Amino acid sequence: MNLEKDLQDRSQHSCELCKATEALTMYTLQPSTKINLTDSIYACQTCVSQIEDSSLINPNHWRCLNDSMWSEFLPVQIMSWRMLNRVLSAGWSQDLLDMMYLDEESLEWAKALGDGVEEATKLIHKDVNGVVLEAGDSVVLIKDLKVKGTSMVAKQGTAVRRISLDPENETYIEGKIDGKHIVLITQYVKKL
Repeated sequence: MNLEKDLQDRSQHSCELCKATEALTMYTLQPSTKINLTDSIYACQTCVSQIEDSSLINPNHWRCLNDSMWSEFLPVQIMSWRMLNRVLSAGWSQDLLDMMYLDEESLEWAKALGDGVEEATKLIHKDVNGVVLEAGDSVVLIKDLKVKGTSMVAKQGTAVRRISLDPENETYIEGKIDGKHIVLITQYVKKL
């Protein structure tokens, strides 16, 4: 079976967040090194667009999390926790967050994009031009880089897709070049 079919079966052909039944798509939670059932959800276009662009967030839409936060599937719980943190200004979401429980490892994954972290302590990854990088972005190398521990040289102009951010250091990002998972320094990349 393919992943989309597995997600359709798991979700019973409805959005795992708001239960909508139209315009459904797979969404992989970041940071993720692989796309599979344990880090993906099946969601409607309304939910996905608001997840990806915070300027589109409609807090009332997310009242649906009152049900989906109790899902038996971890990616749905993680996304519910993230979105509840993103609509904290609505007031009602704090009550739901107080009821939620995530084990330490799951909470670390939930916080990986900066949700639920105080603004003063949030790490912000920026490329060479000062553009903010987010998990899942694509970047291009601005100079040839020797990859430590190998004889490989990553050439200037090489695109690195679906980067992940180092949660402890804002100068490091991770990505794959020629199938090898490597760590890059943000001052040598430019966002595409």
